[in-house]
Amino acid sequence: MFEIATDFAILLIIAAFCAGFIDSIAGGGGLITVPALLLAGASPVEALATNKLQGTFGAGTAMLTYARAGHVRPQDQLGMAVISAVFGALGALVAHLVPAEVLRIVMPVVMIGVAAFFALKPGLSDEARAERVKPAVFAMTVVPAIAAYDGFFGPGTGSFFMLGLVLLAGYGVLKATAHTKMLNFASNLGSLLVFIPSGATWWAVGLAMAVAQVAGASLGARVAIRTGARLIKPLLVVVSTAMALRLLWQALA
Repeated sequence: MFEIATDFAILLIIAAFCAGFIDSIAGGGGLITVPALLLAGASPVEALATNKLQGTFGAGTAMLTYARAGHVRPQDQLGMAVISAVFGALGALVAHLVPAEVLRIVMPVVMIGVAAFFALKPGLSDEARAERVKPAVFAMTVVPAIAAYDGFFGPGTGSFFMLGLVLLAGYGVLKATAHTKMLNFASNLGSLLVFIPSGATWWAVGLAMAVAQVAGASLGARVAIRTGARLIKPLLVVVSTAMALRLLWQALA
């Protein structure tokens, strides 16, 4: 039985499909699902917990779709994924220690920076570039920081992982997108495991949304594989800008 009225549940399922599609390409699916859950009457904690439930399925589906197409080998990312899961859980545990007001002010500026980088940086394509940091260094610095952020706040996590992989690991845009999904899946899973004991998760709604997320993420990943950087770059710019504007509106409201 749904925790809310059927008409709200249907709207949330549609929102989850759209979020899964966008998130599988450029990240930022939470920009759609978290506000939708809040509008449906969820408390902030219920919205975050339910969002992690359905988002985990979407990220996992996108990861498997990219893996089947040969753009990522999940077994090669297991070490980073474990780190991402652990720090995602830690981020969720210490969420109350980080003033949300500070993040609401800082994050729009960061998201505008991400959008500007992908919009203005010349030469960003699906071709690999020079590696600036070794994988072990990336795993021990960038991954924990972004995963912890995902656990205690969340918007833009996929975009941040992609930015790190392009700027520091030297990945092409499509390869970075593919490798982002396992790290995002792991950080979602880690934080979800922290939220579950709280009893805040809307299980019926969350699982229904998860089915829609799977469909949207599968479709989005296939579209990204066909089009590559030609679609990923502009969509990432649009999503990052939209997240920045929404966070700025929340901070100033």
